[in-house]
Amino acid sequence: MNLDPDLAALRELGGFFVLRTVRSAVGDHDAARADEPATLAKAYKKLTSDVYENALTFRVGTVSERLGITEPRVAASIAHQALAARLWSVALGCAVRYGRLPDLDPGLLRWDAAATAPDDLWLTEVRARPGGADPATLADAVVRAVVHGHLVPLGEALRARYGLAAGLLWGNAGSALAGAARELDRWARANDCADAVTRTRTLADALFAHPPLSATGTRAGLAFRRRSCCLYYRVPGGGVCGDCCFTQPPRSSPRAASG
Repeated sequence: MNLDPDLAALRELGGFFVLRTVRSAVGDHDAARADEPATLAKAYKKLTSDVYENALTFRVGTVSERLGITEPRVAASIAHQALAARLWSVALGCAVRYGRLPDLDPGLLRWDAAATAPDDLWLTEVRARPGGADPATLADAVVRAVVHGHLVPLGEALRARYGLAAGLLWGNAGSALAGAARELDRWARANDCADAVTRTRTLADALFAHPPLSATGTRAGLAFRRRSCCLYYRVPGGGVCGDCCFTQPPRSSPRAASG
């Protein structure tokens, strides 16, 4: 199935899977702002303390303010997992629905860091990545696009600015991938799309076979238990997530769960 200019097949999957395009934004009420938000390529550059100088720094500050978080590294972890979930969702959604990926280069993806969840992303140009539709080829394409294109530079930026452990960030990535796969599987089953169920599970298995995702947790089907903690228990009113390595919030040092 060829990619359509509006990536319309993603819309029925839910908000985390939607990837707007400049073309599809023309009728939106905020179309005039379509060229204002920075590309993700710019957001991944070296972060500064000035929240208005970099979109990622701004996003961490926005998450901190909205959730009442006093620890910047906790807000950074929550912001990271939310963006990772969006990136996995749009990539998996395209792989399953179209059998191919659009080019998700950080220079083509714009991000409105001030938006509410789910993070608002859109492509400035829809062009298909080369490659076949077989599961192994698609999985490799997703790894190149999401892991190497986004998660590696995103993680490097957050580690340098906020001191987050690599294990925590990759745990976030694994958790976000597992969540995206479960949502896509749920949609496929609800709509009697047996082929989509098979493709989703095959892709998830192939992606989790890639290091460093293979070391992020244990799996049983689409169920996932991570080996690290995203620090959500340190959010006011928060607790442990369903896939957390902890069964209850730890009482030890704030840094104890950072790996």
